[in-house]
Amino acid sequence: MKTKAAVIFEQPGKWEVLEVDLDGPKEFEVLVEFAACGLCHSDDHIAKGDMMMSHLPYCGGHEGAGVVVEVGGGVRSLQVGDHIVTSFVPGCGKCRWCAGGQQNLCDYGALMMTGSQMDGTFRMHVGDADVAQGSLLSAFAHHSVLPEWSCIKIDRDIPLLAAALVGCAVPTGWGSAVNAAQVSPGDVVIVMGVGGVGINAVQGAAHAGAAHVVAVDPVAFKRDTALKLGATAAFAGIDEAKDYVQDFTNGQGADATIITIGVVTSTHVGQGFSSIRKGGTVVVTGMGNKDETGIPVALFELTMYQKRIQGCLFGMMSPSKDVPAF
Repeated sequence: MKTKAAVIFEQPGKWEVLEVDLDGPKEFEVLVEFAACGLCHSDDHIAKGDMMMSHLPYCGGHEGAGVVVEVGGGVRSLQVGDHIVTSFVPGCGKCRWCAGGQQNLCDYGALMMTGSQMDGTFRMHVGDADVAQGSLLSAFAHHSVLPEWSCIKIDRDIPLLAAALVGCAVPTGWGSAVNAAQVSPGDVVIVMGVGGVGINAVQGAAHAGAAHVVAVDPVAFKRDTALKLGATAAFAGIDEAKDYVQDFTNGQGADATIITIGVVTSTHVGQGFSSIRKGGTVVVTGMGNKDETGIPVALFELTMYQKRIQGCLFGMMSPSKDVPAF
């Protein structure tokens, strides 16, 4: 069939909405008609060349919601008419990670950046060129073919426009606070960057019972919004937030600092590290350049203050279980 999709042909580059050819679903695949898709900062990383793809052209979008309109052979968990939210990491249910309750680390996640389907071939094409599908999904399209294991069935009465957001932004931010930072009642939490992901980290920290949730963002609108959605204080810079927290913690610092900045640098991680107390946690959720190394952290402080630097993918959640709960 033919459908419309937003495709990028070079990095850096711009998304172009055009007509593409789409193959039908093969074994264990489904054809989905998308109703909504969020714009994640990861998509902007790709357009700006912060995150390089191994195959171009490329169709983005991994925060989608839609309706199954056709199923391929062997599909067991879905049928035509089912409403779904996409999971940008497939959940095979069989690998070590899925079996251990860490579906966000499924081995099939290795295909997220290749653009192919699980069998190594492509379903979307422009002329003679194969189009890579972001995270095996490509929700920047009216229709797309994706693996059964990339679809999470939801109740049909849930609005698809809202449902799309639980495909990435909500669980990634929420889980950064609840799972990665392990926020407890009474905690002091700093959230660096309160965009789509960070604002959900603010809400997650507040829901977990944090006594103080300090939002940090240079944009006044985002700071104001954070104060409406659970933050107890908001500052334009991390230095102000750090001083504020240390003032009422006897100089100890935050229990956790969650970094949800759009483009994370080693400097940001170092700033977060210096803002936490002994035994505290820095959660790094925002994406950085894959070639950047050398976090400015004092090794003596890392050991003697027993601090922890924790990476976080998809909020450290199991999408098949947690998305319906959201």
